[in-house]
Amino acid sequence: MSKTQSQRLAYGEEIVALGAENPNVVALEADLGKSTMSCLFQQAYPDRYFEMGIAEQDMLSTAAGLAASGKIPFCSTFAVFATGRAYDQIRQTISIGKLNVKLCGSSSGLSDFGDGSTHQDIEDVALMSVIPNMTVLTPCDATETRQAVRMAAAIDGPVYIRVVRNDLPDYIGEDDKFEIGKLRVLNEGSDVAIFAQGSMVSASMKAAELLKAQGISAKVVNVSTMKPFNYAGVAEIAKSVKAVVTAEEHNYIGGLASAVALSLRTSAVPMDYVAVQDVFGQSAYGSPELMEHYGLTAENIVDKAKNLL
Repeated sequence: MSKTQSQRLAYGEEIVALGAENPNVVALEADLGKSTMSCLFQQAYPDRYFEMGIAEQDMLSTAAGLAASGKIPFCSTFAVFATGRAYDQIRQTISIGKLNVKLCGSSSGLSDFGDGSTHQDIEDVALMSVIPNMTVLTPCDATETRQAVRMAAAIDGPVYIRVVRNDLPDYIGEDDKFEIGKLRVLNEGSDVAIFAQGSMVSASMKAAELLKAQGISAKVVNVSTMKPFNYAGVAEIAKSVKAVVTAEEHNYIGGLASAVALSLRTSAVPMDYVAVQDVFGQSAYGSPELMEHYGLTAENIVDKAKNLL
C-alpha cells in the first residue's frame, strides 16, 4: 500500500480515456456530475455528455436507446438512486434486452455520511446481483476501479460498478490484470480466510496485521466480481484454512456474506461475517464514525476470526 486515491476520480478519468479511444462511448448523469466526476467527460466531450437532471428513470431509458443505436453509455449517479429509483428501467428494458449499458453507483454504502439513510445504499449489490444478465463489479481501490471501467466497456451487456465516496488505499498493481470472477489474494495465510469487498478490503488488511501479532495467519481475498460470483473459487480457498470471515460495507443479506455462505454449503469450514445488520444508515460527522457504529472495523473482523478459531 503506497497511498490513498479516489475511486470517483478514477472513474471519471477512465471514461474520459475510453472516450478518446472510442467515439461511441457516451456519458449520462443525473445532476451529480461534480460528485461522481462524470463532469470530466463533459469537459472533454460536451457533445457526447447528457445531463438528465434529477431523473434517473429518464437517464436509464435514454441510455437504453443509445445502446440500441450502437453507443456505449456510461451512466452515473449516487448508488441509492441508480439502483433504486431506476430499478424498473434496469430490469425491464436494459437487462431483459441485454443492452450494452454501464451504470456506476457512486457514494455507495455508508460513505455519504452527511446525508443519512436516504443517500446511503446498503442494498445495491443485492438488487443488481439478482437481475439476470447483469454483471456486478465491486473494485477495492482506484486502480481496480479503472480496470473495472475498462472491463465494463469490453463486456457486451449491462454492467454495474460500485464505488464509494472516500479515498481508499492502493492495493492493486497496474500490471495486475483484471479478470471477471478472479479472486485476488492480497495477503497469504493459513488459519483464516477473510473475503472482502470494496472499502472493507482495507479493514481486512489491517485485521490481518492485528491477527499476525497474535500468532494467527490470515489470508485476505479481494472479491471484485459479485456477479458472476466465483463460488467454486471461494470453496477451494476455504479448503486451505480453518475458518472464513466475510467483510462488506453492505447488508449481509444478498451481498458477499450470502454468496460466500452459498459457496460453503457443502463445507465444514465455519464462517462468520462483518456487514451491516439489515438496518438503515444515519447521518454522522464522518465515515469512520459510521463504520465504527455499524461494526465495519478491523477489530470486529479480528474478533470474528478468533471466535471461529
